[in-house]
Amino acid sequence: MIDVLTPSRLRLRSLLALTTAAFITVLTEALPAGVLPAMSADLRVGESAMGQAVTIYAIGTALAAIPLSAATAGWRRKRLLLAGVAGFAVANTVTAVSGAYVLTMAGRFAAGVAAGVVWALLAGYARRLAPEHLQGKAIAVVMAGIPLALSLGVPAGTFLGEVVGWRVTFGVMSVIAVVLIAWTVATVPDQPGQRDGGRIPVRRAVAVPGVAPVLVVTLVFVLAHNILYTYLATFLHGVRIDVVLLVFGVASVLSIAIVGARIDRQLRALTVAATLLVAVAAVILAVLSGNAVLVYAGAALWGLGWGGVPTLLQTAAGNAGGEAADTAQAALVTLWNAAMAGGGVVGGILLDAFRPGVFPWTVLVLLVPVLAVVLGARRHGFPVSS
Repeated sequence: MIDVLTPSRLRLRSLLALTTAAFITVLTEALPAGVLPAMSADLRVGESAMGQAVTIYAIGTALAAIPLSAATAGWRRKRLLLAGVAGFAVANTVTAVSGAYVLTMAGRFAAGVAAGVVWALLAGYARRLAPEHLQGKAIAVVMAGIPLALSLGVPAGTFLGEVVGWRVTFGVMSVIAVVLIAWTVATVPDQPGQRDGGRIPVRRAVAVPGVAPVLVVTLVFVLAHNILYTYLATFLHGVRIDVVLLVFGVASVLSIAIVGARIDRQLRALTVAATLLVAVAAVILAVLSGNAVLVYAGAALWGLGWGGVPTLLQTAAGNAGGEAADTAQAALVTLWNAAMAGGGVVGGILLDAFRPGVFPWTVLVLLVPVLAVVLGARRHGFPVSS
């Protein structure tokens, strides 16, 4: 808990270190989408097989989030964060030097485990570094690492991969992780773990009114997003993928700025708007993917809708969970990454069975139940008052 009362006096250096941890997590997750063809050619596997680099990462995160969160509940938060970031440094180094598909996938799985550790603690850590009335803003600052990774990290990594090779990009991420370790040691205040018996079981957390709708929305929304995002380089032709990712990411930064300013008062409306924006983007990409200008417009709408979604869902889970907030957020991380894994698998199946043009239509179909659940959770989860 900090002793300041205005947003301008938040411990920004500490929160920005957590932002950088989110940045590394998302960049490690998403970079294969930008360099998928090069990785596929270098490791001598098909693009659908290489797309499972995202899947295996997500599986590692999904398997790790809840059990490791429970096993390390008593750890000091700083120690746990440092362990997770060190895991990224090692796993990305393995990916950078590996010449074998199996070893590369093992490195990706290890990176996913590190992500499970980091994601499960970031939102709670941010809350504990801010006074109660600024906790939503603190989470928004930390979650800004997601659109920054998408707007700056992935396009830069894609460009760097095209110029000097995708391996260099993964090596650079390892260097960033090492720098972050030093930054965290120097600037981030430590926080205690939970006392023995403090963690509420997952079953009890899911039974709390409002938690289940948030988790359902998380599972389906993230699945829809990742089916298209993982295979974006395969889907789009005639446009520069690095520019598309840049447009998407810049719009995502704008999205999280809007969400950060309004989330404490308009969480429900923002979630509905996010769903509708991504749906409109999917229609544009489905129908007009041959027009480069409209593809960029669709990417902008997609980013504007998607950028704030992690903050919205993390906040919704925390608000609905109450005393079970930490467990609810660990469950959210698990389902988020299960959906990421599902996106890679389902996308690979769709790619083998149909043409890539099926991806945006699949997104549109999946967003229908997302919108229905958000609208239906009027009392808990996404209450009208928010």
